[in-house]
Amino acid sequence: MGKKKSDKNTDKNGATLGFEAKLYQAADKLRNNMDAAEYKHVVLGLIFLKYISDAFEEKRDSLLKEFANPQSEFYIKDETIRAQSAEDKDEYRAENIFDVPKEARWSYLQANAKQPQIGTLIDNAMHAIEQENSQLKGVLPKNYARPELDKRQLGELVDLIGTIGLGGKESRSKDILGRVYEYFLAQFASAEGKRGGQFYTPRCVVQLLVGMLAPYKGRVYDPCCGSGGMFVQSEAFVEEHGGQRDDISIFGQESNPTTRQLALMNLAIRRIEANLGWEHADSFHHDLHPDLKVDYILANPPFNSSDWGGDRLREDKRWVYGTPPPGNANFAWVQHFIYHLAPNGVAGFVLANGSMSSNTATEGEIRKKILEADLVDCMVALPGQLFYSTSIPVCLWFIARNKENHQYRKRTGETLFIDARRLGKMIDRVHRELTHSEMTRIAETYHAWRGDGGAGEYADTPGFCKNATFEEIQEQNYVLTPGRYVGIEDIKDDEIPFEEQMTQLSTKLHEQLAESERLGTTIKKNLEALGYRGEE
Repeated sequence: MGKKKSDKNTDKNGATLGFEAKLYQAADKLRNNMDAAEYKHVVLGLIFLKYISDAFEEKRDSLLKEFANPQSEFYIKDETIRAQSAEDKDEYRAENIFDVPKEARWSYLQANAKQPQIGTLIDNAMHAIEQENSQLKGVLPKNYARPELDKRQLGELVDLIGTIGLGGKESRSKDILGRVYEYFLAQFASAEGKRGGQFYTPRCVVQLLVGMLAPYKGRVYDPCCGSGGMFVQSEAFVEEHGGQRDDISIFGQESNPTTRQLALMNLAIRRIEANLGWEHADSFHHDLHPDLKVDYILANPPFNSSDWGGDRLREDKRWVYGTPPPGNANFAWVQHFIYHLAPNGVAGFVLANGSMSSNTATEGEIRKKILEADLVDCMVALPGQLFYSTSIPVCLWFIARNKENHQYRKRTGETLFIDARRLGKMIDRVHRELTHSEMTRIAETYHAWRGDGGAGEYADTPGFCKNATFEEIQEQNYVLTPGRYVGIEDIKDDEIPFEEQMTQLSTKLHEQLAESERLGTTIKKNLEALGYRGEE
């Protein structure tokens, strides 16, 4: 995943600021009877508002100090003119700070948090911000005045969020708002289960995809972008490796209107420019970027979607390798991705494990033709319990339009298989995460295989990775399950002689049998003392 400075939190893939969990728990107590799917928009909209207000107020205070300093070249003697000058919109736009009108500033809203009209004041604030910042038009939630939203609890939520300092250059450099926002997205995804998982891809999976594709420069596309996590991590990757944000251009779309709002806010709080089209739309039936060819695709499409409307797209030009079955969209997504790749483009995406072996309807034939076209670069089997939206096991596909274009080593007629099913650690009773070191191992294995500089030499590792030829895949009837190729992990010989091992094991077994007999006698005595005797 590239070299970067180590820190004490390298194996923690969630936000690690220290206060997110406390903040979420406190906010969640205010939820009352509101569904998590609805409540997330209430909370995330307020967090967004607090952030842009803090950034504006910090810049305004800085301007006022500068204008009031007689030693400054911008000194303004008149206090009224100083205040007017500190409201100059150009001062904020020059530093990529959103313009926040007085009635939308957090100080004003918090001062009125206990008023019954607080919902209306927040809606008015959202409208005012959209009017002053064209890039936010239609993005912010504006339904805080609705009767079913308890205004006393809304005021308490305003007070609670008011305790977080989200302004300041230090906060922005640490992406504090982004990390709080992402933490809340993850918690809401967990609370909503399958429905919530549709808008949120676990951070470790996104980081792994980005680390393997390494999108340094070019066009990045996600046609089912959810809350925008792929874009955020792509930008972070570029910056961590010394690049500039404008080195990549971002394109995407999302069919769910409220999820699209989440994505636009998620990008806006990080000042990431992206073309998500002019509206929410289904990528199959209303492709907002029909002629787009990109360098990188990162995506987590809906798994095994059966109601994607395939019957209405039987003759679509994207189905180069076969018409996808109307009962499952998996290979419609695969071919949509391939269609949008530039001649040297690479795609990395999540699919259900069934996509690697299914022969239902036309799926097996489509997979065969994609393999015959030498497009499958790498397959990664992931451990279970990574996703909020499904408990079924999933895998990563990597498609390369031109395997001869790998930096140092041509891999025509070859595919890398990685079996990562035994990796990951449980972060709670039902969810697992890949650690930073595990993600690095997977990504560096892929880069070494591709011959990308600095990743070292590739070598097959039994039980983990295998470079397979097209002929080997043919022998497996075009099934792409990594377990079929990587073999069994080598078990190191502990060099203890067999006789000695048997003596140790026998001794341990006799000790355990004796302990079992002792416990049985004790239990029997206790039962007899209570008046329970078994049959003699």
